Amino acid sequence: MLFRLSEVHKSYGVRDVLRGTSLQINPGEHVGLVGRNGAGKSTIFRLVRGDETADRGDVVRARGLRLGLLDQHVHFKPGSTVHESALAAFGRLQQIEHEMHELEHRMADAGDDLDKVLERYSDLQHEFELEGGFEYTARAEAILQGLGFDRDMWSLETEKLSGGQQNRLGLACLLLAAPDVLLLDEPTNHLDVHAVEWLEEFLQEYESAYVIVSHDRYFLDRCCRRIIELENGRAASYTGNYSDYLVEREERREAQQRAYDNQQQLIAKTQEFIRRNIAGQKTKQAKSRRKMLEKLERLDAVRPEQSSGNFRLQTIERTGNHVLTVMELAVGYPDKKLASDISFILRRGECLGIIGPNGSGKTTFLKTILNKLPPLAGEVRWGSKVQIGYYAQQLDDLDDRNEIIMELRRVAPSTATAGELRSFLAKFLFTGDDVYKHVRDLSGGEKGRLALAKLIYSRVNVLVLDEPTNHLDIPSREALEEALSAYEGTIVTISHDRYFLDRVATQILALDGLGGAEHYDGDYTEYHDWKLGFRSVSPPEKTEQENLVSVVAAAPASAPLLEKALPPKLKASTKPGVKVIKKKKAETRTSEQVESDIAQAESRLNTISEQMGTPEVARDAIRLIALNDEYQHTETLLKTLYEEWDRLSA
Repeated sequence: MLFRLSEVHKSYGVRDVLRGTSLQINPGEHVGLVGRNGAGKSTIFRLVRGDETADRGDVVRARGLRLGLLDQHVHFKPGSTVHESALAAFGRLQQIEHEMHELEHRMADAGDDLDKVLERYSDLQHEFELEGGFEYTARAEAILQGLGFDRDMWSLETEKLSGGQQNRLGLACLLLAAPDVLLLDEPTNHLDVHAVEWLEEFLQEYESAYVIVSHDRYFLDRCCRRIIELENGRAASYTGNYSDYLVEREERREAQQRAYDNQQQLIAKTQEFIRRNIAGQKTKQAKSRRKMLEKLERLDAVRPEQSSGNFRLQTIERTGNHVLTVMELAVGYPDKKLASDISFILRRGECLGIIGPNGSGKTTFLKTILNKLPPLAGEVRWGSKVQIGYYAQQLDDLDDRNEIIMELRRVAPSTATAGELRSFLAKFLFTGDDVYKHVRDLSGGEKGRLALAKLIYSRVNVLVLDEPTNHLDIPSREALEEALSAYEGTIVTISHDRYFLDRVATQILALDGLGGAEHYDGDYTEYHDWKLGFRSVSPPEKTEQENLVSVVAAAPASAPLLEKALPPKLKASTKPGVKVIKKKKAETRTSEQVESDIAQAESRLNTISEQMGTPEVARDAIRLIALNDEYQHTETLLKTLYEEWDRLSA
């Protein structure tokens, strides 16, 4: 165990962020921490590092644990260069190296102390070699280059770096320090695509543990083997990457809802039996069932998904088939060409995704096709009936002086009522008095939602989007992706979010930063694999029978019931489970025997309900589904026993 949170509560004023959060990180684990903005992800990092204390609960760290957390504001030694700052991560090796140089100078005049000097030098040399002293400079330089610091930048003083460059250098120093566990809060924020891909490769081979908070789902897919979700102040753990988490989370929610529905049906039936029989001949049975209900651990229904915003786009006018034709286009400025030889045709309903490193000309390309900058060469031709809406990365189309509702009215028809505007804004999570907030008081995510609301309300048939997901959390991104996938118009979008591009893009335009450009018909992953010269092969899916075997193995108590569904050749692969009550022939049984079986079945239902309510089962989808299946089978058996008891009583 590296660190553990046990039933931790943390509030800020009247807002409860963590409500009994429990989680544990172990050596070597590669974990993604996900949740909505404000769910408490950064709070957990601050608690683990000791910057804050929990209101209740325990935060336990392993003795001597070396934590690596990248601060939002990175500080370097005054006057130090990029290269020197990176090497400073190897402070102990530099000390050893310095002392070895001093000993080398002393050897000539050591006299009688020569043996001591040589012995000390030998010890230091052994430690230097053991700690990787002969490779540390090469390691530092490889990481600097991987994160986008070319050799000509190594001599720059850190004070002259931009904020984004300082953050990248801080990340480099953190990786070089190799702590016991890395706490990475949005590590890809200031990286271009090439640097992100390098970081993914680095982290995949990283031997120590790390926990990543990121909105980059593609990054989480490639780097994480476990996902912890924070929701409603609690943590749930899932095995696998982000895509695995999405599937398992839905399966858990479905199983939890089924279990809840089944329990509610049982409660209703039992209450009806009690009502009808509490004063009659079956008083004993009614009282027994009433005691069972009193002891029953009640399951919770699945909480409805918190709204992520309703991004459904309005009805639009149909354009011609060829929406945008670009022929041999060159973009840039008179003194600097950024990209050239760009040619493609974008048809109605298609989406062009634009990628490339920082400074490669992506935004310049958008401004050129929007006629805000003149082309250096070539031609841009829009089709018929085109109405363009532009979403700027800087959100500079928003007027800080306006209230939210007035900002939306800028694109609304004069006949739009205040009620209509408020109703539309509610789809973007602006409800109640929120609509009277000034734009200047909004967070980045709120401004992003407002800008999208304006764009969608304007009913344009071509969307030109510059990093539309930048200010959105993951649920809001997913809602936007669903809307754009259903959008009947045409889209041109810059994005560093590769998961987003896989969902919406039908073409990729890749600018290389050296003046070149490539066009590819397909989504991002298809383009990426084509560049690498291979196609990924998915593992074969399990058959339905193999999945059933897994369920039986995961929940032995349900095996006797579930094994009936298995073909003979697969039955051998399941383990024998706990014996459950079997119905005997009615003519050989008395009503007392049936009552005993009813009590056992009711007890088994109660036990299953308790097991399904434990955190261990809630985190294990296969076991939860198996227990739910056993619950249904046992409930059916109980119904049969009731009918048998009624016959015997009659």
